[in-house]
Amino acid sequence: MSEQSPADALRTLAPLIGTWKVEGPGHHGTVSYEWFEDGAFVVQRVELVSDGETSRGVEYIGVDADTGMLRSHYFSNTGKILEYTYQLAGRTLTIWFGGTDSPAKFVGEFDAGHTVNTGAWQWPGGGYESTMTRVG
Repeated sequence: MSEQSPADALRTLAPLIGTWKVEGPGHHGTVSYEWFEDGAFVVQRVELVSDGETSRGVEYIGVDADTGMLRSHYFSNTGKILEYTYQLAGRTLTIWFGGTDSPAKFVGEFDAGHTVNTGAWQWPGGGYESTMTRVG
């Protein structure tokens, strides 16, 4: 059995491509995912309001050449640079803060049409529910 190519690995995120309304207790906003030139990366643009504070950022998701994992760098309007690991297996989207050994992660399930994802961010001692609904 051959390993998945980097392009094929990145294409597993195709159900995310589009614009999404994000809602949950204490937060709301919009995120969008799009292909970067020639499908080399997936780019996420974020505008969220959480507890009255607006945060904006852009995230570049690509394939880590050493591990084959979908890794990202998120650049926030506050100057922070954060790293995440993505996996979309079946209808389950998992986003770890850092690597797959991190206890801080989002786990959400898509509906059959990939138009709604319902899940929660969780970490030791906390977390919150969040729902994404495709709007474009």
